[in-house]
Amino acid sequence: MAAISAVFQSLKTGDHVILPDDVYFNLNLLMKEVFSRWGLSYSFVNMSDIEAVSNVLTQHTRLIWIESPSNPLLKISDIQGLSKLAHAHQILIAVDNTWPTPVLQNPLDLGADIVVHSTTKYLGGHSDVLGGCIILKESGALAHRIQSIQVQMGAIPSPFDCWLISRGIQTLHLRVNKQTENAQKLADWLVQHPKVQQVLYPGLKDHPNHEIAAQQMLGGFGGMLSLLINGDEVQTLSIANKLRLFTQATSLGGVESLVEHRKSVEGAESQTPINLLRLSLGIEHIEDLIDDWKQALI
Repeated sequence: MAAISAVFQSLKTGDHVILPDDVYFNLNLLMKEVFSRWGLSYSFVNMSDIEAVSNVLTQHTRLIWIESPSNPLLKISDIQGLSKLAHAHQILIAVDNTWPTPVLQNPLDLGADIVVHSTTKYLGGHSDVLGGCIILKESGALAHRIQSIQVQMGAIPSPFDCWLISRGIQTLHLRVNKQTENAQKLADWLVQHPKVQQVLYPGLKDHPNHEIAAQQMLGGFGGMLSLLINGDEVQTLSIANKLRLFTQATSLGGVESLVEHRKSVEGAESQTPINLLRLSLGIEHIEDLIDDWKQALI
């Protein structure tokens, strides 16, 4: 959140930003409760629809913020297409690339100007550090402004936290590839189960943005997926409680598999369906993970 905040703090009063309609819930709150009071205006839009994005552009739009895949609905945005639209109007493109990581997706190669990661997640990889990072396409006034904000606002990680993240990066490609393999196999199994209403995973061919995801996510579709249970909130929570190998936790990207009832975490204002469970796949044996879901869905 410190990294995300620094990007928005680099803008000025009166600027307009465009965000996904299912943007990370904490960023949604940040815009409504903090930056709106600072004079930033904003629009939420279906970022999978380039025409819809184009329709909300104003003469004051300075930034388009992308999450692809999105959290927790796993919508896909056309990063290259949106970058072309933005740059035609001298607008910056920023991409939260936490979920796919640089192993699977490189937004700077697709035209983005700014990439943000929660290093707490896959880059750290062991659920033992908090951090964030910002990567810019080029040095210059924007980079200097953001770095100045980081220093002046005190968003400086400790040396030990930096070491933990550096340690995690050494095994990033091994972990992400295994987590992606597990997610694809579990999604393929879950989609056939009668108690599962829908599986949200861009690696499934019936995902509405599968083709765009395949073009920009090189090597796989990531270790995150969500599913909608055929049932109400009580039945959904009951299934989560039956899981033995999936720990109920809010974070993601570690070596252990996690499950989260996102609506409970986000609260009353959340638009997340009450029957949605978000999964972060770890590096356990896939047959053990599938067996865990078999017993939980009985």
